[in-house]
Amino acid sequence: MTVEISYESKKDLDVPYKDIIERMVIAALDFEKCPYEAEVSVTVVDDDEICRINKEYRNIESSTDVLSFPFNEWETPGDFEGIEDSIDAFNPESGELLLGDIILSADHIENQALEYGHSRTRELAFLVVHSMLHLMGYDHMNDEERVIMEEKQRKILELEGISR
Repeated sequence: MTVEISYESKKDLDVPYKDIIERMVIAALDFEKCPYEAEVSVTVVDDDEICRINKEYRNIESSTDVLSFPFNEWETPGDFEGIEDSIDAFNPESGELLLGDIILSADHIENQALEYGHSRTRELAFLVVHSMLHLMGYDHMNDEERVIMEEKQRKILELEGISR
């Protein structure tokens, strides 16, 4: 398992962010029964940087809490069967499944924790789980998808003992 973590924000979240990120990545993969060792990149940035990235890749000129850049196309979310048929899905050096990149806004983590009345730990954990589900093909573009994704997020956080 490779979880590359880069903290590029000037804001100090004052939480053990590396431990939280690694724990939530593993929890999401375990919950989805990923049969492979996986590789994920997670970067924590300031609002200005996530705004720049959002504009560059999504043509949306505003900051956001998290951006997910999945490496793979999924016919069925969370279905790992047949993924080995895609030569590009695995790191040729390590053999790990390349899931993608997660970009988190430290500013949004702090602000949303205050807004929702829970800890920065809970907010960071939630956003990592949310993004990991995106990397495994889940989305929330319609009500049916949203309900499925929200239930998975809730269950993963609950299993990890993370509550509001």
